[in-house]
Amino acid sequence: MLRCINWLEEPDSGAIRIAGERIGFNEARKRKMTNREMAAIRARAGMVFQSFNLWPHLNVVENVMISPVQVKGVPKAQAREEAMGLLDKVGLLEKAEVYPFTLSGGQKQRVAIARALAMSPEVILFDEPTSALDPERVGEVLQVMRDLSAEGYTMIVVTHEMDFARAVSDQVVFLDKGLIIEKAPPEKFFGNPDSERVRKFLERMD
Repeated sequence: MLRCINWLEEPDSGAIRIAGERIGFNEARKRKMTNREMAAIRARAGMVFQSFNLWPHLNVVENVMISPVQVKGVPKAQAREEAMGLLDKVGLLEKAEVYPFTLSGGQKQRVAIARALAMSPEVILFDEPTSALDPERVGEVLQVMRDLSAEGYTMIVVTHEMDFARAVSDQVVFLDKGLIIEKAPPEKFFGNPDSERVRKFLERMD
């Protein structure tokens, strides 16, 4: 689903909208979006990948500032200043000049979050952001995400971290084989789900 929202994969049917605007189709002109139009709307959704996907040949601050410079045309000095502020937000200001290979998994994921924030997205997509981390590094990434939620960022998170989902989410959506099985507020989802499939899943996760 995340890959369809960010148009890394084109859906077979249906419609996806970000802030009311349909992705992939120009409704005013009744045609598919051009590459330029797609790039503009995709820039409104930041993506944090399971495997970080940092550029190995760029240092940390360069990883964060590259998209605003190349996609939005932000001057390098301005982009660098904003990137440093985002690294401070995720607790990695002192790592600005080092390269990704020197970082722990949790630090790499926090850099990836800062990189997503650098484009000022309307929604941030998280693809299992903690699944590739050592257990002792999970908490630092979840804390950054909690802080973003508290600041009002819209996030769509694919996760098996049930305590995190219960504490932070406004809506929980359970998918099975590409189908939405249940959608509910966290109190309903975790307390009294309608689906037997969801109840069995939660029992296994306890």
